Amino acid sequence: MKTHYRLVLILSVFALLCNCKPKSESVNIPIDERQKVEMITSHGTMTLELYNETPLHRDNFITLISEKAYDSLLFHRVIENFMIQGGDPDSKYAASDNLLGEGDLNYRVNAEFNPDLFHKKGALATAREESPNRASSAMQFFIVQGKIFNDSLLDSAQSRINKMLARHYVINDSAYKTLWDSFSKVIDTDDDAQIQKLNDSINVLAEDYTNFEPYTIPESHRKVYKTIGGTPHLDQNYTVFGQVIDGMEVIDSVAKTKTGAYDRPISDVRILSVRLKH
Repeated sequence: MKTHYRLVLILSVFALLCNCKPKSESVNIPIDERQKVEMITSHGTMTLELYNETPLHRDNFITLISEKAYDSLLFHRVIENFMIQGGDPDSKYAASDNLLGEGDLNYRVNAEFNPDLFHKKGALATAREESPNRASSAMQFFIVQGKIFNDSLLDSAQSRINKMLARHYVINDSAYKTLWDSFSKVIDTDDDAQIQKLNDSINVLAEDYTNFEPYTIPESHRKVYKTIGGTPHLDQNYTVFGQVIDGMEVIDSVAKTKTGAYDRPISDVRILSVRLKH
């Protein structure tokens, strides 16, 4: 049983990843300006802004765009009212029955959590597998569609955020290092019973774990989620590093695509090109 980036965003079983230095160099962009990106897809064109508050992710994305790394890749995982995910390098020439979601480059990008950046509709964020440092995939990203929330649903989302945070702090607690090490070793095996047993053990510990500061969704964020919408339960667990500023209808169009196994669109949804706008 192997984990895939297609399973990111679900508290399930994940692989331990190394935290290697991204290959991109720092890009000098004035703090009051944001790099804009044009993403042309088979469903239309989106314009995105990259946040200067997340320089590692911004610079890595810019480097990959400059190398045309995203051209002709697929949105390989699509879930309506949630998000659209792309960036698997193996998707470029993938046959219709290929399992996608595992492809990546040989490094990770350090997490960059910012309390002001959240998963509102159109947010650009990075996929990741579970690891103690929550490092991001080098290539795979997702764009939020989400839905509109009321206060009751936001309270439930806040609870989910804190459950994910509790699990994160458990696997970083030295008292449970042996458990995490065992889980990390077995995760890429076919021993589903042992994987489930260890995963459940971590979740049981997380249920009663309180040695961290619980997260509260700010009122300003709540207002956005109640009007524009998004996926609030992902906040402070995945790095948000950009935002769609034009072409929001493209997200909705892609999200409506019929999907098959593992949420892959039955008809390919392709990223035709991604370019920096000057």
